[in-house]
Amino acid sequence: MNSIRERILREVVARLSDAVAPMPVLRHPTIPITREASPALLIFAESDSITAHANHLVDRALTLRLTVVTRGEDAFDQADQTLVAVHVALMRDASLGGLSLLLHEIDCEWDAEDADAGAVAMPARYEIRYRTHALDLTKNG
Repeated sequence: MNSIRERILREVVARLSDAVAPMPVLRHPTIPITREASPALLIFAESDSITAHANHLVDRALTLRLTVVTRGEDAFDQADQTLVAVHVALMRDASLGGLSLLLHEIDCEWDAEDADAGAVAMPARYEIRYRTHALDLTKNG
């Protein structure tokens, strides 16, 4: 069985794939997104930290960066509308089907790329709090 962290990531990818279809959702891409491949939604797991220990339970905080990459005249509008859909899809059930204790938005940025006329990368970060057993990362706490 996969860890709670991996199950959370898969749940997020599934929800967001439905929310922004037909836009592709790419989990931790290792190569730059080409002009032809945009628009796209990129998902990066930035960190997973331990926030507390209690008996045999461990509280954890998973930080995700969700970046919309768009190009063209309406790039900012398209990126903003995509992030609105992403937010609704995540917050509709913040427990992520019982995997999460808390899900909240951390921040959002706007970034236009001068090197690629009309390219916009708009990242939003979310923190997902969850709990596991200290000895078994596959079990909720």
